[in-house]
Amino acid sequence: MDEWLCYEPPAARTPAQGWKIHVTGCAESAAEALDRTWRHCVGNGIEFKHLRGPGALRMRNAKYAPRGASGKLITLYPAGEQELERVIGELGALLDGLPGPYILSDLRIGDGPLHVRYGGFAPRRCLDERGELVPAFENGEGELVPDRRSPVFTVPDWVSLPPFLKPHLEARAATTTADLPYRIEKALHFSNGGGVYEGTDTRTGERVVLKEARPHAGLAADGADAVTRLGRERDMLTRLAGIDGVPGVRDHFTLGEHHFLVQDLVEGRTLNTFFAERHPLLDPEPDPDRIAEYTDWALRVYAGVERVIGAIHERGVVYNDLHMFNVMVRPDDSVALIDFEVAAPASEAGRQTLANPAFLAPRDRRGADVDRYGLACLRLALFAPMTTLLVLDLGKARHLADIIAEHFPVPRGFLDEAVAEIARDVPGTSAAFAPDPPGWRRARAALGSAVLAGATPGRDDRLFPGDIEQFGGAALGIAHGAAGVLYALEATGAGRRPAHEEWLARRAVDPPHGTGLGLYDGLMGAAYVLEGLGYAEAAAAAVERCLAERWERLGTDLYGGLPGYALVLDHLAAAMGESAFTDAARRAADIVAGRSGEGAPARPGLMHGGAGRALMFIRLYERGRDASLLDLAAAALRADLGACVKDRNGALYVDQGWRVMPYLGTGSVGIGLVIDEYLALRHDEEFEAARAAIRIAASSRYYAQPSLFSGRAGMLFYLARHDRDDPLVARHVRDLAWHALPFRDGLAMPGEHLYRLSMDLATGTAGVLLALGAALHDRPAGLPFLGTALSPAVESSTAVTSPQPERR
Repeated sequence: MDEWLCYEPPAARTPAQGWKIHVTGCAESAAEALDRTWRHCVGNGIEFKHLRGPGALRMRNAKYAPRGASGKLITLYPAGEQELERVIGELGALLDGLPGPYILSDLRIGDGPLHVRYGGFAPRRCLDERGELVPAFENGEGELVPDRRSPVFTVPDWVSLPPFLKPHLEARAATTTADLPYRIEKALHFSNGGGVYEGTDTRTGERVVLKEARPHAGLAADGADAVTRLGRERDMLTRLAGIDGVPGVRDHFTLGEHHFLVQDLVEGRTLNTFFAERHPLLDPEPDPDRIAEYTDWALRVYAGVERVIGAIHERGVVYNDLHMFNVMVRPDDSVALIDFEVAAPASEAGRQTLANPAFLAPRDRRGADVDRYGLACLRLALFAPMTTLLVLDLGKARHLADIIAEHFPVPRGFLDEAVAEIARDVPGTSAAFAPDPPGWRRARAALGSAVLAGATPGRDDRLFPGDIEQFGGAALGIAHGAAGVLYALEATGAGRRPAHEEWLARRAVDPPHGTGLGLYDGLMGAAYVLEGLGYAEAAAAAVERCLAERWERLGTDLYGGLPGYALVLDHLAAAMGESAFTDAARRAADIVAGRSGEGAPARPGLMHGGAGRALMFIRLYERGRDASLLDLAAAALRADLGACVKDRNGALYVDQGWRVMPYLGTGSVGIGLVIDEYLALRHDEEFEAARAAIRIAASSRYYAQPSLFSGRAGMLFYLARHDRDDPLVARHVRDLAWHALPFRDGLAMPGEHLYRLSMDLATGTAGVLLALGAALHDRPAGLPFLGTALSPAVESSTAVTSPQPERR
């Protein structure tokens, strides 16, 4: 459901873009602000929209809501600058004195709740530098360019600031840090509540931390804003002064409307940053000495955290926010805690109001029990960083402890105490997948049962629960929508459900507004699956819908862009004998080829990078044997490989600058899938070497998620294509059970970040089912247009109607 309610006057007169007005509000002022704005807009025929209710307003202003959009309660669309000035004057007087948060992307009018920003009014989109469709407006030459909602007020180059707004811009610029006795060196962290900065006390030269709080923003579950929490933090740190591992308070002040707390800088790094370099299960074959060394280090770190928490409790305070990002490990491996904004007196026996999902205490834990729960989670998370699963099933704690005991020399009592504190009276739960025919039948039944149990054919917005991306126009697609789930069920022999297929067919013929157009995000993917399931008319209707759009402006990514268009059109042209589809496929491929020299992809990998384009070129080469298409495929793959790096084990990963990725969707394994397709047609030493290094990346013992696109299932899918009898395949099959959770009478998988159960192909249960089917099903399951073995690719030119062909 859209979070906005929109109102248009009977006579439309709003331009496509211009200066828009935003009205902010908080819980105390929102109703009054909306009432006064409603009356003004309706009385003057001004188009506007507002948030649907208090829940939407709280989410917009929550601590980790997007900073650029936070604070907006109402948006007005004036017909021009003359009306803009009039509305600001008249409505500003009506709303004067009502409190509300500051909108970072806007220019504030005085000290009231009105803000302005130049942007698009009409829903237009264009491709950004990453090849993604984003909100757009026209520049001075009439070209569509991205309309960015960054948390900084800017005026486009081709727009002049109206003269009556200049005093407000000057007032904004007048607030600076020049007169403070602190010099800001760098930003450490941002949230909707404010920033955290490292600085220097210019009077002493000492390094400090400055925490910023914005009024009415960064709301916690109890409704407290960032300023309230900063005041609490100052009080608690003062009470805890002198404890080793608790930063000291130095100063507090207000600058403009923003409040600041100055604390001692804690030397070191947050605990979460150590895992990528130290955790031994990231290695394909962990060295026993490294495992023992890591175990000793982790137990020392835990003991340090337990000591600090104990000292805090002795002062009558509950920390309330223990998690990896709030534990600082100092150079000597001693620890300190940071971020005391939700610490509280133990006597209040309160619940958590902010929490990291991996350490979110159950509702019955209050006061010091919240910290005891956090310490118990830390015992497990230091070795198996999957405690977010406990939000979904406390009984999973026993399974995590068993996994840890199998791989680390941790005292069993240390783990059993953690399980007892976490689960209390909740019985333990676990799962098992076996890499043999009986094990496959049990896994297929359990996963398929969960998928079908989650179906909601009575809903219009989605068929299967999955990632929230499906509510952004992807509810029909292969990645997050119904098409991908139905594809996986049929491809693995888990069964057909005509009622579910008809749900997809009806909506593909008449799709909801905003539905994506591409292979993985929308209608083209739905058409591909529907044709394979025997719904040729619905598939053709969906394609005609796509071709009626301005599809030539799509990006060059496989996920939602032109390569997916070309592949589906080419396939359906052969399957249905539609020459118009053939012509459109050639046009899409030509556009992609024409853009191939535009430089390295911004997002390397199968779904968004060169590998996706290469797959299109390879499949089209098989149709006509035009060698230049293989040359284009090779160039696209080399561009992706140019963005890859090797680790100390020789594993090849996509380097995203701040992390490296092995995954099928955005990492090296996705590139490897297409390299396999290329090498089946033409020898290339560079690609052979890359394939060997990608295999290592697919061989780690630990992956944070189970999913097909971003987790272990993608590694299984990749390795099973090479050799289904590979011991690594069997290991991945068994270890997929690490994340499995009971759902109804079956087993389901958590989705992105392990926050919620998901049934979709990209992030959830259907994707795991498909990967297991690639390894164990009698007819190996594949992905659209990707073969399931390294047999000669010429076989793919045969038109088939199944949604899971051997080669496409």
